[in-house]
Amino acid sequence: MEKHDGTDLNLQIVALIGFDGDFLHSFFGTCDFEGRQLVHFENGMILVQEWEAKTLNIAAVISNSEILSNGGLSLIETLKNRNLPAVPFFLVLRYFNSNLRILALTAGISDVFRLPIQKDRLEERVLFSIRNWPSLIKELPAQTRSVYQIGLAKRMFDIFFAGMALIILFPLLLLVALFIRLESKGPVLYYSLRTGTGFKIFRFYKFRSMYINADQKVKDLMHLNQYNNEEKKEQFNQVNPVLCETCAQTGKCQYPIYADGAKWCEKDEVYLHSQKNGSAFFKITNDPRITKVGNFIRNTSIDELPQLWNVIKGDMSIVGNRPLPIYEAEKLTTDKSVLRFAAPAGLTGLWQVEKRGKGKMSEEERLMLDNTYARNQSFTNDIKLILKTIPAIFQKESV
Repeated sequence: MEKHDGTDLNLQIVALIGFDGDFLHSFFGTCDFEGRQLVHFENGMILVQEWEAKTLNIAAVISNSEILSNGGLSLIETLKNRNLPAVPFFLVLRYFNSNLRILALTAGISDVFRLPIQKDRLEERVLFSIRNWPSLIKELPAQTRSVYQIGLAKRMFDIFFAGMALIILFPLLLLVALFIRLESKGPVLYYSLRTGTGFKIFRFYKFRSMYINADQKVKDLMHLNQYNNEEKKEQFNQVNPVLCETCAQTGKCQYPIYADGAKWCEKDEVYLHSQKNGSAFFKITNDPRITKVGNFIRNTSIDELPQLWNVIKGDMSIVGNRPLPIYEAEKLTTDKSVLRFAAPAGLTGLWQVEKRGKGKMSEEERLMLDNTYARNQSFTNDIKLILKTIPAIFQKESV
């Protein structure tokens, strides 16, 4: 199996993305794609960079990724945005249902294979698509209709509101960035992938509120654990790297957060487990992952202010349904829940307004309110929501 730095540019390439070494050799090592070169890329961004830099002769792409993860719909969109040649694109995954299949095929994915897969079936499908790709692509619609088109009045309001807020808050943003930089090394901003209108995946910006080496910091402070004992220390040390149940199936993190070369997991299982269940792995008085500045900007929701740039870009609106992390969005593909994605993604929305002062809200109640907003969305209703609760506009996502 060849690496991307040893490719023969004269041969057609079947690009393999995200597979581990054992699977590459045991499965793809015995595959026959009619003499085409099999080249492995660690992730989709490396493929994109090499494809553009070396004008690679890619005949097909086979990606080991869940549909709503980085190597799925997000990579398909990146390839289209970079104007790279359209080629057959296949996904090899573990989690799968009929709704996700429709979502994948609508987005331009040629086919989806659930592990374990049959080698003959994969070979047959890939070769058929390569041989007949010119005919197949002609039959595809040139454009797909957007799930939601934002109205002119709403878009003008979003740009005006977000633009004025950025201008007025610019000194505060600079001050926060300075304090973040002074307290700890690392980027001031980070982004994670979020799912918005029509399941569109985009970069969701925030001020960094944690140390970038948070996982190591937790290990260094294990002796402060209020419930520390030898059994838990051994249990903690065995989980390295820490992967959630979904990521453990693929052997790597499916939900990374990025910032200027730094990367950490949005689903830190040790941290989330300790927060949900008390002392199972780790619990001390002050969470060592969060900086002092980070604690302040989280409590005041200042860490959310960079999302004003998402509004300017058109990823989000001032009022709408909150964009969801990919691992949450991939669970909401039934007819009952998919309606919420027909509405604009927003900084605040109906469920945040209804939530204030009323205690905990169940997932069913939140979904019901998201769907209600999607059915009744209008610029007039948006203004009413803003006037009803101005403080809710920059309310924290974990309300």
